[in-house]
Order: sequence, then structure tokens, then C-alpha cells
Amino acid sequence: MTTRILRIDASARTQGSITRDLNDRIIARFADAGPVQVTTRDLSGGLPHIGESWIGANFTPADTRSAAQKTQLGLSDMLVAELQEADVLLIGLPIYNFGVPASLKAWIDMVARAGVTFRYTEAGPQGLLTGKRAIVTVASGGTPIGSEIDFASGYIRHVLGFLGITEVEFVKADRTAIDAEAARAAALQSVDALPLAA
Repeated sequence: MTTRILRIDASARTQGSITRDLNDRIIARFADAGPVQVTTRDLSGGLPHIGESWIGANFTPADTRSAAQKTQLGLSDMLVAELQEADVLLIGLPIYNFGVPASLKAWIDMVARAGVTFRYTEAGPQGLLTGKRAIVTVASGGTPIGSEIDFASGYIRHVLGFLGITEVEFVKADRTAIDAEAARAAALQSVDALPLAA
């Protein structure tokens, strides 16, 4: 069976990026284990931020949207479809100033849509993207991942859970500005230890 992987690269660097390298290695591991289909969404060029017209279109019932509103949501619809079709979500997450890159936040804003990827119920919000696995490669220069000053990894875990993706694994290369060799070695060990079942 083919494993469908949606790869999200959020590093602004296209060369020398730790998260991109780790994502490459993880995909290679999956490919060694069986057939894979990889869809890559590179956010280094940025994504448009949602605005008033986007919000208006999003909260207009789908069957009453104007042609302009449908166009307004076109990119979001494409990003949501990529996410819905994936078995494995692979996110490259560099920590910028203690948080997620703006481009990744813009992607999240585009795919977190009430009635599409989550819904509100009497019991509270319910994620609609169940049955998926997420692997997040995280790199930081000085921020210890999981520490009180890391506002990125916990946020990503929460958002994914909100959307229904509760199986989330982290491959960490943190404090690379302090000991890059040790951080890289630890991350590569984590890659090698990842179970390959989607």
C-alpha cells in the first residue's frame, strides 16, 4: 500500500536547513520501506495572510458563495485537500524567535476551517482529520525544545490535535548554536528510530 506523505517545509532557508535535511531523511526511510507518494508544500516564499474578504467567504455557506468568494478560498481549498488526502503529515519546524515561522502560521490559518477540518459540537470542538500521523522535525539555535521558552512545539501539537491529528512525533535538533554536532547526532538517531507504520 502506498503511503501518502504531505511534506511541509517552513524553513526560510532552502540551503543548509536542518529541518529540510531531516525531512529528506525521513522520506527516504519511508521510501525504503515501501511505495510512497509525496506532496511537497514549500512555504519559504510565504503564503498570503487571511483578511476580511477571506473570512467573509469562509463563513458564507458553500452553496451560496459567489464566484469571487470561491476564488478567494481557492488556495485554502487546495491546501485543505492536500492535508485531507495525506496519511502522514511531515512538518519541518524551525523555531524563530521562540515561535513558529509566520509562513507556517499562515498555512495553519488556511487549513483550520470550521466545518471542514474541525467542527463545534455541544461537547466542544471536534477535529475532522482523524486517522493521520504527524511527524514534526524541529530545529532551534538556542531554545531548548519543550522548555518554558519554546512556544512552537506545544503550539503545533495543540493545533494538530484540534484538527484531529493526535499521533504526533517530534524529531528534535535543538540548541544547534551551542553544540550543532550533538544536536544533529541526536536528531539522526531519532530519525533512525521512527517506526515506519503510518
